[in-house]
Amino acid sequence: MVSAKPKATKPAVTENVIPDHVVIVVEENHSYEKLIGNKAAPYINTLAGQGAFFTHSYAVAHPSQPNYFVLFSGSNQGVKDDSCGHVFKTANLASELVKAGYSFAGYSEDLPSTGSMACSNHQYGRKHSPWVSFSNVAKESNVPFDQFPKDYSKLPTVSFVIPNLDNDMHDGTILAADDWLKNHIGSYVDWAQSHNSLLILTWDEDDSSKDNHIPTIFVGPMIKPANYDQHITHLNVLRTLEELYQLPYLGGTAEVSTIQGIWKQ
Repeated sequence: MVSAKPKATKPAVTENVIPDHVVIVVEENHSYEKLIGNKAAPYINTLAGQGAFFTHSYAVAHPSQPNYFVLFSGSNQGVKDDSCGHVFKTANLASELVKAGYSFAGYSEDLPSTGSMACSNHQYGRKHSPWVSFSNVAKESNVPFDQFPKDYSKLPTVSFVIPNLDNDMHDGTILAADDWLKNHIGSYVDWAQSHNSLLILTWDEDDSSKDNHIPTIFVGPMIKPANYDQHITHLNVLRTLEELYQLPYLGGTAEVSTIQGIWKQ
């Protein structure tokens, strides 16, 4: 489901804050309460202090896979579990970016090869890489994380980074995931501050509590650092990306608001 192009209303952002690159890192299965202020997550807490830190951010489902589909396409596509082998042809963030003249890639740690449709490989799980299940996303956009550019100017407009199950907190520790994030994404965050680029760090879901309360953090030179108490979900994050690049609203994003008030004008 895709609605029409956004109507000509007052924009949530101005042209001078539209990022040249957005990197979205998705971690796994940990709640806001388990992470914020935790000494085992020093880098994550540093990011929370230097960006837009959403204190009322929530996932939309359990288990993992429906959350990824919602973040990527505005809908769970009817999937309510972590089953593998789905193929959809509905519009999604990647397909709409490409139609609008932008670019997309998904970088997954332990993905066996570019374009692979494998359900698993070592500590890679397709359930965490939603673009693989959409036939209208080029196979060349589905790449192993070891191909993440060292020259960040060569990044696509929007990319996802999916650590493997050891490094995303699913199977490994909070400390291991925090170290991985600092070692593999920290230099991008530093670079982004002087290159009009943005990091979005979020979690697919919490540890199965009732509220599904997760951290979400935006870090970049166009962001006003502060704690923000607006209620957001994966749908608001996707809606915000649609607004940034003037894309059609996907699925449920037509019914939610864009994240506002975080941008330097």
